[in-house]
Amino acid sequence: MDNAQVTSQMAQINTVNGIEKLNTSVAGLSSQFMQMQALQGASLVGRDVIVEGNRLDIDAGKAQGGFELASAADAVKVEVIAASGQVLDTQNLGAQGEGMHSFAWAAGTATSASGVPFRVTATRGGVESKATTLMRDHVDAVSTTATGFNLELANSGAVTYDKVKA
Repeated sequence: MDNAQVTSQMAQINTVNGIEKLNTSVAGLSSQFMQMQALQGASLVGRDVIVEGNRLDIDAGKAQGGFELASAADAVKVEVIAASGQVLDTQNLGAQGEGMHSFAWAAGTATSASGVPFRVTATRGGVESKATTLMRDHVDAVSTTATGFNLELANSGAVTYDKVKA
């Protein structure tokens, strides 16, 4: 081999070694990130979070729920639903902007344990737009897996950390 070929092969070998070191460094950073995320998540145990779901949070006869709109809506309607599927109450919230919103409902004797569901309908110019229902849930535990970090919620079960809205 001539000098140019030897130099080229040495450069290729050094590049491969550099990539291997970079992969090792990234794997170490990923592991540290997972540990840091688990530590942060541990501070959530015993607290409430907002996640996708359609159950009202009821305390002392007052219920709360939420929703997220992908875009502004001319009219937003919330329906509270009985276990039988019958609509118990309807709230017309009027025009609402893009983003997260909450609402309250007088729950009477209903409790969170009864799992009172609700649904949200949003329209803009007479056309239905995307509305995601949100609920409050209690963090019972946290866990890590090879693919990520999970929260164990009282009502929703295991959800990934990225599903937490607030």
